[in-house]
Amino acid sequence: MMRVLSLLLLSVLFTTASGQPLTEKQTDRLTKRVMKEFSVPGIAVAVIKDDSVIHMKGYGVRSIATRQKTDEHTLFAIASNTKAFTVAALGILVDEGKLAWETKVIDIIPEFRLYNSWVTDEFMIKDLLCHRSGMGLGAGDLMSWPDSAMFTTAEIIHNLRYLKQTSSFRTKYDYDNLLYIVAGEVIARVSGIRWEDFVESRIMKPLGMEGSAASIKGIKDRTNIIDAHVPVDGKLQVVAKQEGKIHNSVGGVYSNINDLSKWVMLQMNHGRYGQALEKQIFSEKVHREMWTPQTVRTVSGDSPYRTSFATYGLGWHLTDINGHLLVYHTGSHSGIETRVTMLPELKLGIIILTNQQESAAHLAVTNAIIDGYLGITGNDWVGKLKEKMLKEKADAKEITDRVWATV
Repeated sequence: MMRVLSLLLLSVLFTTASGQPLTEKQTDRLTKRVMKEFSVPGIAVAVIKDDSVIHMKGYGVRSIATRQKTDEHTLFAIASNTKAFTVAALGILVDEGKLAWETKVIDIIPEFRLYNSWVTDEFMIKDLLCHRSGMGLGAGDLMSWPDSAMFTTAEIIHNLRYLKQTSSFRTKYDYDNLLYIVAGEVIARVSGIRWEDFVESRIMKPLGMEGSAASIKGIKDRTNIIDAHVPVDGKLQVVAKQEGKIHNSVGGVYSNINDLSKWVMLQMNHGRYGQALEKQIFSEKVHREMWTPQTVRTVSGDSPYRTSFATYGLGWHLTDINGHLLVYHTGSHSGIETRVTMLPELKLGIIILTNQQESAAHLAVTNAIIDGYLGITGNDWVGKLKEKMLKEKADAKEITDRVWATV
């Protein structure tokens, strides 16, 4: 019996020791290589482990125009990572008994209509949040993007009824933005204040996210904010930042890695914060629903990790890698890409903010950091993702060249 216990102990010790997290110098080298290979002017990286920030640093410049340095307080649009804030705001209202995840949307917004009348009648609050409405990928997005599209919230809610469904209700994952606009309106009607005011007063202020704002208009100090960058004909150019003028609940938050570290620790502590986790934003029950699979997704076939499932919860992607739950979300605006990743069983959080629209950059840094904690070696994520990026661009060029030749 003692021999068996000894073997088990040795196995545990070996497993623990096999993880070799990247050192600060290794993280620096990795990030600088990513910036060079993917032409990213500035990146902010934060790593949280066991409720402590063990790495927090800005790299490169906020803008190729000003050449000012990126640091831990540099503000980025976090784009669709905003969605988790909208879910958290609804969770607060659930805790207060002002609504339930199963509350019908028409009970709060009577004029809400979708193309199918039965779907309209059955549509719950949680259906707004998990991309299973039956509408196609990005249906109606041109009503809210680009910024010149000035449809009001009332007009968007009215126009939803004209968007035909492409699949049966609750049967298929198709990423959607407009229904998060509706979710923001639910928060406003139930709470009596704007979505922006609710998020800033009920989430950001208690957490001490002093540099963050729920919209670009709400930023008090703009002296440390990035410019957005897009490659045009192989050369980076500064482009106008995408501003959520009226629909911020879908992607309007501006934040930095210092503030987002507090947000990630709140998530990994199931809604609690403070020195002894004595304070609470939302309950563990609400948090459990956020991280419960709601919509099934297809498992990627090209991942080197052992992955058994892929789903979407409420405002978060949920999957597994090598036996560990992985919770993450990405955000994309014109010239900006962000990623927030958590492995809650390891109490590990990773935040990557970039001021260029190449998603491979934040994925390369994230996966390399994860590999260190999982004890995985031999993955050159920068090389792999650079090769994949070049192939995708070559394929896209071939398609567009054929289109222009036809035109």
